[in-house]
Amino acid sequence: MDLESILQSVFNFENYGELLLLVQNSLWAGAVLGLLGGLVGTFVMKRDLAFAVHGISELSFAGAAFALLIGTDVVFGSLVGSVAAALLLGLMGVRARDKNSIIGVIMPFGLGLGILFLSLYEGRAANKFGLLTGQIVSVDTVQLQVLAGTAVAVMAALCVIWRPLSFASVDPELAEARGVPVRSLALVFMVLLGVSVALSIQIVGALLVLALLITPAAAALRVTSSPRLVVLLSVVFAVSATVGGILLALGGRIPISPYVTTLSFLIYVVCRVIGSIRAKRGLNGRVMRTA
Repeated sequence: MDLESILQSVFNFENYGELLLLVQNSLWAGAVLGLLGGLVGTFVMKRDLAFAVHGISELSFAGAAFALLIGTDVVFGSLVGSVAAALLLGLMGVRARDKNSIIGVIMPFGLGLGILFLSLYEGRAANKFGLLTGQIVSVDTVQLQVLAGTAVAVMAALCVIWRPLSFASVDPELAEARGVPVRSLALVFMVLLGVSVALSIQIVGALLVLALLITPAAAALRVTSSPRLVVLLSVVFAVSATVGGILLALGGRIPISPYVTTLSFLIYVVCRVIGSIRAKRGLNGRVMRTA
């Protein structure tokens, strides 16, 4: 395959207008998931749970693969796997000093289970591939309503615990001394994170879920230290990467996830460069004032 053929596979905008009319629900679903990912991702970064997201996604993948194997709803299976992993990490990780080791044990176990279930599945290969790389090109109205309803419920719960969770995330010892239920909040947030992972897998798949729940918030933290602005930028970056990835994917024959992850990565790189430039200017300004 020559370079021209590869480029046509990646970008081919013939009949783009007609395709765009067919994916209105998908675009709304992507916007909803981007909003959810941006909000949840800020707490993931504050609580240093980036590795945990990956661990949860592996068991979410296993749950989805098992649901695919037995012919039940894949999204429900993904939710069951995610919430189970989140509860396990929440209960064990509160007391365990080797939290990363626990996650490292869960990840290959979940991935191995998922691969086992997929190897036993005799249906369409595209269904298997979609669990790993994401697929959100045929969202109907009912699916969109369920997705939006679940996302709204998660965001509403997050808003209820926002202030105490922020306090507990920044200084858990002081928060506990002030009477904040740190352990209960941690467990509740892990459940919300599990649901968010399961929903995000529909776009970027189990292997690349970090692009929605980690990268946008990490990019926002590179350019500002304002808590409110971090949340706002994280949401903007996540929605831009998600919706932009879907729009680009319509013009190609490859899955959505490479577009979403590439846009998310480029946003992070730009923010990192901006942050480095601002840091150098600030350092030079302090040196000149000192001199």
